[in-house]
Amino acid sequence: MNRLILPGTAPSVNHMYEDKWIRGRKIRIKTPEAEAWYQEAVLRAKMWIARNRWQQQSGKVYVLIWVFFPDKRRRDPDNGLKALLDALEDAGIYTDDKTALPHIMDYETDPANPRLEIEFKEYKSYNNVLERLKWT
Repeated sequence: MNRLILPGTAPSVNHMYEDKWIRGRKIRIKTPEAEAWYQEAVLRAKMWIARNRWQQQSGKVYVLIWVFFPDKRRRDPDNGLKALLDALEDAGIYTDDKTALPHIMDYETDPANPRLEIEFKEYKSYNNVLERLKWT
């Protein structure tokens, strides 16, 4: 199965929302940049689903993530997980992002092509601890 590749990096929660005053109430809304990234991620994930004939999962799913940053600034590779996991739910990878088991597999710097590469594996419950360490 091919990896889902999303260009750029997912916005962190700190950069995903902004406060707006509407009718005297302060509410948090997605920034235009975060909304654009989100919509692009949902669209690309839906195209990946169609190409790979992925069936939406209602049970647990391993979400294996490789992060390629645009520069060498210090960052946490897991900062964008909320936006990413929500987008994958909206695309139909799984029915509820609480069933997603995200794993950051590695991170690198690639200024020419910052991106997220993602693989999905259905979670299988094993009785033997050694069997859990194998990816099937």
